[in-house]
Amino acid sequence: MMKKHFIALLAILSLGQMSLVAPVSAQNPRVTIPDFADLVERASPAVVNIRTTEKVMTQQSQGGIPGMPEDQAEFFRRFFGVPIPGIPNSPKQAQPNSGKPQEADRGVGSGFIIESNGLILTNAHVVEGATTIYVTLTDKREFKAKLLGMDKRTDVAVVKIEARDLPRLPLGDSSRVRVGEWVLAIGSPFGLENTVTAGIVSAKSRDTGDYLPFIQTDVAVNPGNSGGPLLNTAGQAIGINSQIFSRSGGYMGISFAIPIDEAMRVADQLRTTGRMNRGRIGVALGEMTKDVAESLGLGKPRGAYVRNVEPAGPAAAGGIESGDVILSFNGREIAKSTDLPRVVGDTKPGTSVAVQVWRKGASRELTVTVADSDATQAANKKPEAPSANSSSSNVFGVAVADLSDAKKKDLNIKGGVEVTGLGDGPLAKAGARPGDVIIRVADTDISGVKQFEALVKGLDANKAVPVFIRRADSTLVIPVRPK
Repeated sequence: MMKKHFIALLAILSLGQMSLVAPVSAQNPRVTIPDFADLVERASPAVVNIRTTEKVMTQQSQGGIPGMPEDQAEFFRRFFGVPIPGIPNSPKQAQPNSGKPQEADRGVGSGFIIESNGLILTNAHVVEGATTIYVTLTDKREFKAKLLGMDKRTDVAVVKIEARDLPRLPLGDSSRVRVGEWVLAIGSPFGLENTVTAGIVSAKSRDTGDYLPFIQTDVAVNPGNSGGPLLNTAGQAIGINSQIFSRSGGYMGISFAIPIDEAMRVADQLRTTGRMNRGRIGVALGEMTKDVAESLGLGKPRGAYVRNVEPAGPAAAGGIESGDVILSFNGREIAKSTDLPRVVGDTKPGTSVAVQVWRKGASRELTVTVADSDATQAANKKPEAPSANSSSSNVFGVAVADLSDAKKKDLNIKGGVEVTGLGDGPLAKAGARPGDVIIRVADTDISGVKQFEALVKGLDANKAVPVFIRRADSTLVIPVRPK
């Protein structure tokens, strides 16, 4: 009897455990690796191999393999030596120059068809400098392509082949890409056509200092993959594979793709006009650090710090000054300095826009008329040698002198004092150099030595203040604690 009760109790406990486990399993479904086979079968026909050549006065390749690009021949030379296995009597020495221009292989890359009439997207660096562009489809048909336009700043190029009814890749929405989602790359690494690699999105809007924010992935991308598509699991192109981070020249786990939304915005202009028409305002930007932001009263690093304004340029005409921090442009918030060139570049030349700047502890609203990016920019001038005569010293630990009118005009400033001597004081430790011109301390513009002396004597020794320094063609802001 007791044994029956024990069995019944076990059955009840087992049912209870099952009821507890089931909801957890429903809330956390098992994630499986997707099967990319069908996706690859659909997408591959729209991915092309791009081979470029140039006419040069060349010698015959040392130990080259007929029909094989030079970069692949070099691979065999390095690993198997010269002469190359399987090629009898392959030459060890270069032959004399023929004296005539010859078509030499320049590089190999990838691309993908976005319209069935032969419109192809690729990277600018794949086709730049090419005399002839050859496009090979997966069915082995080869075409000479026409370059419709390229933009080196975004590394986007559009080429066209004369063909009809070609397979095309559907385009996705790169703004909806999620970190961690599966992605696929198809291309021609090292000239090996239709090679497929898979991985995940590692980061979005990765800033590498270029004009565009990239999609970062861990998909294996190697030389030759450039220009090929980055695909989502729906088979849509969400980017153009463009760059890798590498210390060896090969894949190291980090690759970057141009978001397809940005690429198509560039491509639409290239296919109609052959060039990109961008806006510019004529400013040089500097880094906004935590210490600088706090000293300026911004609280946290934000905005684009203006270290120089082009004389007579659009920004100068609109009232922007060196030392300003641009917080918003045309209604779009500027989170960091690299945001501003992108926002300005997207603005149509001739447009008057509202610009919010931070100056002397307060925000100001200005209006700037955007110019064309092809407009001539002012040349940088070399700094003059600092004066040898020091006229005063101060709690900053520097010797300063008044500026001549000629130097004020040359630096495009209204006032300031020149640093003519440095000890081991606070300003020197903060990075000041002889020849620097102090143009502002905190919110006060500097007009001369006497005014500068009086100002720094009244500073709180325990509080960091921003010191604005003109160095060559840049305005730097250095947080300095007088004590």
